[in-house]
Order: sequence, then structure tokens, then C-alpha cells
Amino acid sequence: MSTAVMTRKMGNRRHHAILLAFLLGIVPAQAEDTARIQGVKIVKQYVRAVGGAHALSQVRTLSVEGSVTGMGEGDSGTYTLDTKFPDRYYSELNVRGKSFIEAYNGKSAWHRDASGNFATMLSPDSVGMQTKAQIANTRLLDLKKNKFTATFLGQAPVGGKDALHVELSTDAGTKQEFFFDPQTHLPLKESDTIGGVTEEILYHDYRPESGVQFARQLELHRGPDTYAVKITNVTVNGRIGERVFDLPFESQVKLPDLKALFKEIEDNQKAIDKAEENYAGTSTEEETEYDGDGKVEKRTVTESTFFYFDGEEIDTIVKKNGQPLSAADEKKEKQKAQKHLEEVKKDQAKKDAKEEKDKAQGKSENDKDKIGIAMFLRSCEFVNPRRERYRGQDVLAFDFEGNPDYKPHNLVERVVQKFVGTIWVDEKAHDVARLEGHFAGDAKIALGLLASVQKGTGFVIEQEFVNNEVWLPTYQEGQIGARVLLMKGYRIRDVTHYSDYKKLPVAPLSAKSPPIPRK
Repeated sequence: MSTAVMTRKMGNRRHHAILLAFLLGIVPAQAEDTARIQGVKIVKQYVRAVGGAHALSQVRTLSVEGSVTGMGEGDSGTYTLDTKFPDRYYSELNVRGKSFIEAYNGKSAWHRDASGNFATMLSPDSVGMQTKAQIANTRLLDLKKNKFTATFLGQAPVGGKDALHVELSTDAGTKQEFFFDPQTHLPLKESDTIGGVTEEILYHDYRPESGVQFARQLELHRGPDTYAVKITNVTVNGRIGERVFDLPFESQVKLPDLKALFKEIEDNQKAIDKAEENYAGTSTEEETEYDGDGKVEKRTVTESTFFYFDGEEIDTIVKKNGQPLSAADEKKEKQKAQKHLEEVKKDQAKKDAKEEKDKAQGKSENDKDKIGIAMFLRSCEFVNPRRERYRGQDVLAFDFEGNPDYKPHNLVERVVQKFVGTIWVDEKAHDVARLEGHFAGDAKIALGLLASVQKGTGFVIEQEFVNNEVWLPTYQEGQIGARVLLMKGYRIRDVTHYSDYKKLPVAPLSAKSPPIPRK
């Protein structure tokens, strides 16, 4: 599985476009730029008002404790917020005998719902939780460096006064809203939506702690419920262990022999590849390119039909940006897909011949140089194992991160050690049901002279178990931020949705040209 990794003439056309945009209520690019400039200005005013950039940058850990007071009968309880730089986050509200928890441990996002169940968040909620954790730890400093776009949306009423409404967004499409007091420049409210639940926090009674202003009275709106929280303790740069942000031990299980498990998955790959060849489907891919300021430079949407052969996805584009291809382009696409199929056949034939020759000579590939499961096992540590339900199936989920005690032998191992994330495995089907990972830090190639992959670059692969036979992709997302040959960096977001899986009446290998399943 892999993730698919302008100019216009000036003149009357431009004036017509602006007029049309105004009549349709669309904001022209110039107004959009002004809104972003104003958004950055408001955030800078907040930074100065809350204590200054230096004081904020010195906050590496934050622990907040509070008591829930009477917004309703029997609403007494406790409130806890812990953050740890660069991206650890833990929020807990205990009220009415129930505990609501949202957390991000640097590898996976998880929560505890009203029923008391612990569960790992899936994309897009996991990405939203990761963003929330990053905002809480960076405290709106260095927006450009941290890949945030601040946009001023106008004034909005909060607590009887007009507040300055600023939206913080990321390339991944996650958003968090802030409302600032135009006089004090301190936040009056912030809002986000994760897991379909909108949470709003209104802030009152700011007081300093370690040179930074913190609110001591909160009004927390969670879905239809409202809670009043009195902050009783604020501790800056106290000791907070990593275990605070991990899933509780009570939710964890004993991790099986991963070497044996992953070997079973690897050995089963050929059977998986054969099962995939029974299916064809439709995919819609949206690729978005951004400039250094987070503005969209180009967006392309392609719709394709596809089938699988020998573990490869053979696709044929049928639409671009909503428009069917011309007859000539359709012919080229079919020829390209057929060529891809032939290349896969040839590569597989060469691979089989080499394996047979090596086997006859008693040779075997050195695991130190092999890119695959063995390298993954050597370079990473696996933590927080738990049993979960995913798309109706029982799966084993666990987080992974670079093994600090392992010394990498090559470039690939050094890059793998930078990855953190979560993997979901169907032990019965011997397949990976879901994989989510991202770079915890920048990965430099040739000391950064050749290329530098930026922190936050990552991917999500989601699958579903089709016809009780094989896991097939439903969603893939790649976020790429990189700088090549010391040139200007680029950022790309690539999202693919898979649908309309159908069983093929015949194997594609026997066809003269790739089949194109129709909706």
C-alpha cells in the first residue's frame, strides 16, 4: 500500500472575477490576505498581553487543577489539565460520577467517554487532538514555524462584549477558534470540535503565575452540558511523567511476541495480495499544494478506477477536477495502466527468479539491509498495547516510537527512528487494519544538504474487512513538508477515498487491457 505521493492573465478578466466573487459572497484573495495579516497581529497582541514570548517559551510543563461548582444539582467534581512540551496533553473532567478524558501522548490520541470506555481516536479526530495538543504547548508562538494559519473572522459577542474572532487552522483541515478581548487582548473563549462534540471554554479572572497570565475561573460547555470550574492550583514547570499521557494500565493487555506476529503478517502477504486481486473499485484523490504561508497554491482532484495485481494498485484516471477525460486522454490512461501492469509482472518475474537462484546457492538477504518488518522491529519500541474494536473486528492496537538504544546502520533506519504513531493489527486475518504515523522531529538527508523532511510529515491508512475475506483501503492521507537541495520548502496534503468495491468476474491478468469497473 502506498500513498499517492498557474498563472492567469491580468486585465478585465481579473476585475470581472472580483466583481463576481463579491456578488456571490466569496472573499477575494486580497481580502483573505488582509484577514490573515490581521489574525497574526491579534495573536501577537495576545502574546504580549499574556506575558511575552520569552515567558511563554519557558513554559515546558503545565499542571492545572480545579473544582467543578454548581451549574446544576449534584455537579460537584474535579478538573485536571496537564501539558508537556512539545505535544503531550491530558484533560480530565470528573463530574456526576463520570469521567471524561481526552489525551495525546505524542504517538496516539485517546479518550474515555461517558460510558467509561477507553478508546483510541481515529482520523480526523486523532489529527484534531494532535493539533489541540500542539496549540496548548506552543501557546500560539511561532505560528509559521508550527504550520498554523491565523485568520481574523470578524467580531463576535462573548459574555456581553464584542470579541475578536480568530481561527487557527492547519493544512490537515483541523481548526480551533479563539475569541480575544479587544482591550486586554487576553482570550475570552476558545472552541473546537472533536469526535462530533463541540467544546467551548470561557475564561475569567486572569492572574499571573511564573510571569504568565492564567484564567482562574472557567465556564466549560461540552455538548449540551455546562460546567463552572474554579481553578485551585496552577503549576508551571513541575515534574510530569510520561505515563500521565498514556492509556491507563487497566485498559492495556499483554503484548504478544511481535517478531512472531509480524513474521506471520509478512508470510501472509502473498495470500493477501492474491485476495486483493479479486476486487476493483473507485478512488477519489485530492492533492493540495501550499506555499510557505499556508495558502493553497494548487488543488487537483482526480477520480480513478482501479484493481490490484501482486500487491500493486493499477489505476486508470476517468475524471480530473470533476470533468470526464477526453477520448484521447482516456486512451492514454488505459495505455498507461496496461504499461504499469506489464511492469509489475516483469518485476515480479525478476524477483521470483532471484529468489530461486539465491535459494539454489544457499544465499539469503541480509536483514540488516532489508526494508521491512525486521527493520521496523529493530528501530522501534512498542508500547500501550490494547484490544479494541475497529470496523466491527477485534484488533490489537499499540503505539510505536523510535528505540533510543538502537544505533541505526543506514539512512532508512535513521528515518524510521523518527517516526511515531499507532498500528492496528487483525491477528486472525494476519493483516494490518490501520496505520497512523508522523515524524516526531525533522529528518535530514545528507545533513540537510540533499533534503530535510519536516516534523509533522506523516500518513494515515484506514482499511475495512471486505466480504469477510481481506482488508482493503477506505482512506489514505499523506502530509508532506520538505525542503530539497536547500531550495524553498514545499507542503503537500494528499487525501484518497476508496469506495465501490466489487468482485471481478475474471482475474485482470487474463485481460488484454485493465478492466474499468463502472459505478
